[in-house]
Amino acid sequence: MNPSPVLRRLAALAVAGTAGAIVLTALPSPAAAVPSSGGCAQVSIITARASTENAGEGITGALVTQVVNASTQTVSRAAVSYPATLNNYNNSSLQGINALKTQLTNLVNSCPSTKVVLMGYSQGAHVVADVLGGGQGGSLGTATPAIAANISSHVVAVATFGDPRHVASGPNFNAGTSTRNGRFPRSAAQVSALNAFSPRIRSWCDTNDTFCAGGNSVNVHLTYLNRYQNAAASFVLNLIGG
Repeated sequence: MNPSPVLRRLAALAVAGTAGAIVLTALPSPAAAVPSSGGCAQVSIITARASTENAGEGITGALVTQVVNASTQTVSRAAVSYPATLNNYNNSSLQGINALKTQLTNLVNSCPSTKVVLMGYSQGAHVVADVLGGGQGGSLGTATPAIAANISSHVVAVATFGDPRHVASGPNFNAGTSTRNGRFPRSAAQVSALNAFSPRIRSWCDTNDTFCAGGNSVNVHLTYLNRYQNAAASFVLNLIGG
């Protein structure tokens, strides 16, 4: 797959400071796809963007669009509204976790039959997985509980990329080539909780990724969709039933 113009620009960006700050500049997210008849969609995709991306779906929007275009069902799309900053990362990720919990709970209560898909890139991957398996803790601050089981049971597919909380040994849902932990590895209890969702989750992390694999390559971190977009789309489409 040829890199998109957005990803080509991202791959050229430099790392600044000890936190490895990146500025991600994405094209505006496509307009939300909603059922032509109104009401609840058969499938609802919620995406959490990467650190410093403009509000919306960010670069993961290309994957969302591929799923929307390939699905035979009605599909809605929405983005998590949170700071996605590297400055005060702990607070930013916590706001993302709380925002997604509220958004997901409201969606399930409003549309209990919709099949929910969650996607996240980098800090967005951190947010998505922490909502399902419990989050934060350690250097990230006070631990947060997982979302209630009667809400998470509506999530049928999860695709994440470059999760800074990646744990190399233990998760049954890991994909990619990494054999090293990320910057904020999850606790054993959090990994165990996420393993309960493992048939529904794929989390891509590749060797030498600066954030998810303890490496030194920003380019690896920025180019997951170049390598795995088609695989991720097939994974999601299979779980939602086409």
